Amino acid sequence: MDVRLQHCFLSVDDHEKAIAFYRDALGFEVRNDVKAYGTMRWTTMGPPSQPDVSVVLEPPAADPGISDADREALRDLLAKGLLGRLNLTTADVDAVFDHVQATGAEVVQEPMDQAYGVRDCAFRDPAGNLIRINQPRR
Repeated sequence: MDVRLQHCFLSVDDHEKAIAFYRDALGFEVRNDVKAYGTMRWTTMGPPSQPDVSVVLEPPAADPGISDADREALRDLLAKGLLGRLNLTTADVDAVFDHVQATGAEVVQEPMDQAYGVRDCAFRDPAGNLIRINQPRR
């Protein structure tokens, strides 16, 4: 059996800020930017080195059948940074940290060696999603 990751979804409350973060801070490319059904928008982005894997940036509670109360609860969770996270890997976490920090991204954790075999750092994207970037230690 061959099952592979194609898309993962993150909620964002401001597509322009999110696109700028993923493009400028992380080097992702915009693959698709869809504006449909009135105010519904989703943007597909991903690292150029992985054309078959994409992150889809969508509004919180994008499901049209969701209740207003649930939609508000999801917006609150997003505002608190509790709704999504993304783990990335790189060959030089310190250089990536310096680059991302220079863009003004919110630093959650500076690079540090972890007991589980990686050196990693963490940021929040403009919507509050946690972005962890790790480098496997040899």
